[in-house]
Amino acid sequence: MSALTVGMEDGIAVITFDLPGEPVNKFSQAVKDEFLALFDRLEGDQAVRGAVLISGKPDSFVAGADIDEFLRWTTAAQAEKASRDGHAMLDRLEGLRLPVVAAIHGACMGGGLEAELACAYRVVSDHPKTVLALPEVQLGIFPGAGGTQRLPRTVGLQAALDMILTGKNVRARKAAQIGLVHEMVHPAILRQVAVQRAREIADGVRDRNPDARRRNAASFLLEENPVGRGIVLRKARAMTLKKTRGNYPAPLAALDAIAAGYDDPAKGYREEARLFGEMAMTPISRELIGIFFASTALKKDSGVGDAPVTTLPVRKLGILGAGFMGAGIAGVAVQKGTLVRLKDADLARVGKGLAAIRDVLKEGVTRRHITRQQMDDQLLLAGGTTDYSGFENVDLVIEAVFEDVHVKHTVVREVERVLPPHAIVASNTSTIPITRIAQASSRPERVLGMHFFSPVHKMPLLEIIVTAQTAREVTASAVAYGKTLGKTVIVVRDAPGFYVNRILAPYLNEAGRLLDGGAAIDAVDTALLDFGFPVGPITLLDEVGLDIAGKSGAIFLDAFGDRLAPSATLRKVVESGRLGRKGKQGFYRYDADGRKGGIDESVYAFTPSGAQRVTIAADEMQQRCVLGMVNEAVRCLEEGIIASPRDGDIGAVFGIGFPPFRGGPFRYIDAVGAGWVVEQLEELNSRFGGRFEPAERLILMARKGERFHPAGMRAV
Repeated sequence: MSALTVGMEDGIAVITFDLPGEPVNKFSQAVKDEFLALFDRLEGDQAVRGAVLISGKPDSFVAGADIDEFLRWTTAAQAEKASRDGHAMLDRLEGLRLPVVAAIHGACMGGGLEAELACAYRVVSDHPKTVLALPEVQLGIFPGAGGTQRLPRTVGLQAALDMILTGKNVRARKAAQIGLVHEMVHPAILRQVAVQRAREIADGVRDRNPDARRRNAASFLLEENPVGRGIVLRKARAMTLKKTRGNYPAPLAALDAIAAGYDDPAKGYREEARLFGEMAMTPISRELIGIFFASTALKKDSGVGDAPVTTLPVRKLGILGAGFMGAGIAGVAVQKGTLVRLKDADLARVGKGLAAIRDVLKEGVTRRHITRQQMDDQLLLAGGTTDYSGFENVDLVIEAVFEDVHVKHTVVREVERVLPPHAIVASNTSTIPITRIAQASSRPERVLGMHFFSPVHKMPLLEIIVTAQTAREVTASAVAYGKTLGKTVIVVRDAPGFYVNRILAPYLNEAGRLLDGGAAIDAVDTALLDFGFPVGPITLLDEVGLDIAGKSGAIFLDAFGDRLAPSATLRKVVESGRLGRKGKQGFYRYDADGRKGGIDESVYAFTPSGAQRVTIAADEMQQRCVLGMVNEAVRCLEEGIIASPRDGDIGAVFGIGFPPFRGGPFRYIDAVGAGWVVEQLEELNSRFGGRFEPAERLILMARKGERFHPAGMRAV
């Protein structure tokens, strides 16, 4: 079936791109061949004076390249050829006799954006779902169909670097401001305006691809001469190295391709293709693409297997507790159109929770993700109460009250008296087993955990925790609603710490034990930052809250014994009353606004070694923290806490920031080899008795030379 259909409007060919059987449009080789054949046909038809390229999908223009085809590349030369083929197709588009106008509504990503850059004119819809981006760096590559060459010429070097090096989304209004598009119109007239612009260009009353940038003198001086460009590129390289710590080579390769194009346009395209081929074959790209396929597969996973199951739509959500987490969940829910009833003990707390929802929505207005009218409409979806009025017709209630099982039992009993029979009761607890909470329920089969991560509107992961009694349809309904909220969802079996917090425990504990042994706070953080974590473990303790870490530590000690016992330093710091960032005092100093300062040297008084610090090799600090974590992940798989290595990898990457370029705990083990991991664990266990005993499954895999994932990017 054809992906392209053509209709004529007074000499203007309207090309509708609608890939059959797919939710979004993608550039596969077959689609590119179809485009090239169409270009030849239109070029030869003198009755066709211009063309409009528009999508047949409701909320998407073009998602980019067909990532499935990346699986066929086994050499850099194959990936380089794919880049050159992309150049040839878009050069053909750009050089057509007839002007082609891009009419963009919805997501315009990757190769889609590169294609619109080759068009003679670009019109976008003024709509929240219209975003443009070059997200290739998130796959360990960079734009390979001319993006590093056309984008700087279109929007200027600095704006192009901001897009290419970060992969960030650009909304329609910003796209018009920087000259990425020429015009922004209401979605209802997008097609009409695009056809008119194609006709005007064909008639010679409007220029092809006019410069739409709003230039200023400073950027002109920097970008329009070799010295200025050199300054911009050097600064970008330095900032990229600082941010990535050298772990991601693709942004640096993109800088090289961009620089080459300024010296010689033909050389720029050659370098883009060559470097694209090299990046596509790096282990980093392979791991990042593996995560892409795993997260894509999770979007289709019901959480309860392949057997058919009925899911309950969540039209109204009840939230018990208007604190940081409760208000955070409510803030995300109203943005997705859910009616929310927020309850707390007194009106002051309810008011504070509603104000927190407003703050989250205001951030969306500030970033121009939504309009002020949309913010007001979403705020109307949230209501507050100090009793259970309004809970008689909720479909799902999430308790986010104080982390005390007796308090949770009380609210579960109270709310179930007014809930409809079909309602689901979920707990947002991060520490208390759901089975214990469900003991207070008269219908435990409708109780589960929905563990959101903080801050809710930024953290992508949601753990759905199920007990032996949780009904299949309840699990499937919670998973489906989590996806509605835009979360990446994994289902885990109930156990102390569930999955994410359990594997985090040995990582943080070992960081604390390094302090016990005399390591400096900043040395521990730096070692794990260099490994690829977004923040160091000591900083993370301050961010999470030392009081919460203390409570979690006690639970893990009770459940797993000395293997997951917290360090002496952490116990003493918690006992001292320090809270971390929220209390303005932790391992680091914080100002009145909570901004992090330097190390609080007084905290060393709580360490067994006192103020005297010793040097511990960075690789030893990394191995002690990371191998403890990955070993615990394997134990979770052994015990059935997680269903698969895929879920374990996604949970670690999306929940605690395990370095994405390393693919997650299980892909990391596959990369370095189970044999090497067991060898290192046994050596550490001989020095630190009991803490590093290898999981039995890991030992068996090492003996047999097995992997957790089959070889290849798409192993999920």
